[in-house]
Amino acid sequence: MNLDLEKVKRMPIMVALMMGAFVATLNETLLGNALPVLMKEFQVGATTIQWLTAAYLLVVGSLIPITALIQQWLTTRQLFSTAMLTFLIGTIVAATAPTFMLLLAGRVIQAMGTGLIIPLLMNTLLNIYPAEKRGSVMGVLFLIFTFAPAIGPTLSGIIIDAMDWRWLFYTTIPITIISILFGYYYLVNVTTITKPKVDVLSIILSTLGFGGVVYGFSATGNEGWSDPQVYWSIIIGSLALILFAVRQLRISNPILEMRTFRFPLFTLSIILLIVVMMAMFATITLLPMFLQSVLLVTAFQSGLMMLPGSVVNGLMSPVTGKLFDRFGARVIIIPGLLIVCVAMYLFSGFTLESASLQIILTHCLLMLGVALVLVPVQTYGLNQITPEYYAHGSAIFSTLQQVAGAIGSALFIATMSARSRSHLAQSADPNDATEQLTASVAGYSDTFMLGFIISIIDSSLSKE
Repeated sequence: MNLDLEKVKRMPIMVALMMGAFVATLNETLLGNALPVLMKEFQVGATTIQWLTAAYLLVVGSLIPITALIQQWLTTRQLFSTAMLTFLIGTIVAATAPTFMLLLAGRVIQAMGTGLIIPLLMNTLLNIYPAEKRGSVMGVLFLIFTFAPAIGPTLSGIIIDAMDWRWLFYTTIPITIISILFGYYYLVNVTTITKPKVDVLSIILSTLGFGGVVYGFSATGNEGWSDPQVYWSIIIGSLALILFAVRQLRISNPILEMRTFRFPLFTLSIILLIVVMMAMFATITLLPMFLQSVLLVTAFQSGLMMLPGSVVNGLMSPVTGKLFDRFGARVIIIPGLLIVCVAMYLFSGFTLESASLQIILTHCLLMLGVALVLVPVQTYGLNQITPEYYAHGSAIFSTLQQVAGAIGSALFIATMSARSRSHLAQSADPNDATEQLTASVAGYSDTFMLGFIISIIDSSLSKE
């Protein structure tokens, strides 16, 4: 489909899409500090309450891969309206839920809308902006994708401290409604409606594969690697993904076009993105745990300490997009990866005596490096593929971001737990509180050192 780019009203389209993406991605972490309150409200345990987060990621990770197909059946306006109305219904259900099961149902409905909106946003922006301007636009886009989840814990701490937990959902309703209205009046169709035959088996394999892997890795934080539901979920999910990939190469109308990986630089960009997303989401998970369990600060205080890094990331994302448009990818990505390496190394040196300012500045350094990498890597990768693959490339990037976040968090948490236990077993008195605290610090140090090693490998790949 050929668009007259000069006649497209880009700004209103961006406003509609960005507002939708903001509230959708914000909800990935918005309940973080509210979980203890919700446990008391609904009289449920930690294993049960974690489904409010795990189910959200599970549904998003399962739904994103099929959006490339859905975009060939529905116009851009129809799909956007469907996604945001679904999200709005889920938000209202969650906000008014009298029981835990209804609250969980609301979160699942919200996630269905989020799974549709993220790749739609990327595909629309790819189609309405020429290649030479995509870096700047992607910078603004990643401001949403990274800043919104990063401020979730801080925002939830403020709301929980001042108001009822239901306001976590009430506050997003007006933004969602405005986004729907903007989208209805200004969105134009950017895809060709071909209504291809739907391959039901591919949808089943995709859902089982991505859903199984995301669930398996997400569950490790609570259940551990040895739990059958963890390793069987990962094994079954991985086998389903292999069968899914093989089937996509054999059928005439694939749900997710695996041939996008024939573009070597697109594939390299995917690898770089996965590692950086693993490092970022793992740090977002681990750092509050370190602050609260080792340095004994409150959840609200830990959220405030992480806020400056989120602000740095948000401010730098549009800047790195403009730098990409002017200087290209390599000049920005390589320094960004080196900064990530330095930050991970500094994290590994944290102790009981680490000052708050030191932690804040190190987190700011990490988020600066992430901003320098994410925008150029994704823009560069998508610029390597031809227009008929835009929807598929966007869906692949969006899917693997969710998977990388779940895997990164699980890998780092499992490593931290295992190394802490190992250090404690070697101590003189494992029952001593001081020894336990020292073992925890050592476990965190080892885990961030693992992150440093992974970042070094990622940095070497960028030079290829």
